[in-house]
Amino acid sequence: MFNQYNLDEIRNRARAAFIGMAIGDALGATLEFMTATEIAAKYGTFRDITGGGWLRLKSGQVTDDTEMALCIARAIVKNQAWSTEAVADNFATWLKSRPVDCGDTCRKGIRAYMLKGQLESPPNEWDAGNGAAMRILPAALFSLPDEELLKKYVIEQAHITHNNPVSDAACLCLGQLLHMTICGAGKNRVRRHVDGLVTRFPTFNFEPYRGLATGYIVDTMQTVFHWFFLGNSFEECLVGTVNQGGDADTTGAICGMLAGAYYGMEAIPRRWIKKMDSTVIAEIEIMVERLVAASPAGSMI
Repeated sequence: MFNQYNLDEIRNRARAAFIGMAIGDALGATLEFMTATEIAAKYGTFRDITGGGWLRLKSGQVTDDTEMALCIARAIVKNQAWSTEAVADNFATWLKSRPVDCGDTCRKGIRAYMLKGQLESPPNEWDAGNGAAMRILPAALFSLPDEELLKKYVIEQAHITHNNPVSDAACLCLGQLLHMTICGAGKNRVRRHVDGLVTRFPTFNFEPYRGLATGYIVDTMQTVFHWFFLGNSFEECLVGTVNQGGDADTTGAICGMLAGAYYGMEAIPRRWIKKMDSTVIAEIEIMVERLVAASPAGSMI
């Protein structure tokens, strides 16, 4: 399955997923907490990385979505193995650094680890935010293409902060979609998989699309699915997603990773890559190479 040609393609799509995530984060952060109507009145269609927004970011600066994903990536690469404790340690170090943003549920879970050594938050019906899904990409890359490892890594990292069945379902489905698209699956196959999620959890149904893009994981995934299937390019998928506003950095990050995995590096606009924080992109390049090399896919060559 993983001959040299395929592994080169997998590396390409993995890079595009991680860089696409960071671009979606930076692009969407400008629009976070705005409504689609407010965005249209101010920008028409917003399609350039400019920074600003309520966080007053620099152009190309990323937020907690990318930063927490990099925490997971660094833990894996440093240990050359999966360690939930190492991931939690990195989350704690990150939180102590006073990041530009951190969601309430993420903060609560990380503080519980810092104070009590708690690696799994207790189940909570209210912890159905998107903070666990936004950061799963390193777990997906390191487990590629093993679905059992994917489930273990994705759920363990999620439960540090979010222990909720709806969040878990979204995280696992997104991880499976990343495996599929990185390995070259077409949109019809991706759609069938999403339809399976909707069958099991009808709350994720996105047709008709309700136009909600809040931090609730259901609204987040409905927005990502709607624009991913509607768009015909990486740019179309991402621009549609972030222009919904709401939690636009996270919807942008998740759509960016999925569309990046699907369309590949060649599809990501150069103007967006040039606007990004170069130190973040450089670290992503290193992390992707090492995560794929350490994955089951990397050992198959």
